[in-house]
Amino acid sequence: MIEGINHLTLSVSDLDRAFAFYTGVLDCRPLARWHHGAYLLAGETTWICLTLDAHVRTAPLPEYTHIAFSITQDAFAEAVRHLRASGARSWKENASEGDSVYFLDPDGHKLELHVGDWRSRMQACREQPYDDMIFF
Repeated sequence: MIEGINHLTLSVSDLDRAFAFYTGVLDCRPLARWHHGAYLLAGETTWICLTLDAHVRTAPLPEYTHIAFSITQDAFAEAVRHLRASGARSWKENASEGDSVYFLDPDGHKLELHVGDWRSRMQACREQPYDDMIFF
């Protein structure tokens, strides 16, 4: 059975621009880089692959699918200021438990910085469950 997420691969149209965004704005640690890609580390365990792709999206997808990165409450306000200063565009306002900021990377991938984890989300849901919510 699965143990968690191994890595994320994101198709990008401009490797230099994506590399600068993920390392300079999101503070991912570069591990390796080559002509068509890069490996980065977000936190201590999340491995991200940026891969140059001629077929990358040209706009954000209309669906809600997104990638949420964890951030501490202490780092949240500064991270939001840094995101805004970078010109990253917002795609949604937070309406759920925990502080969150929803933004787009340069290729239109939907991303989020989120304070909290599954435990805090389940606690909030137990206090105010969604319609027809069942807990296991």
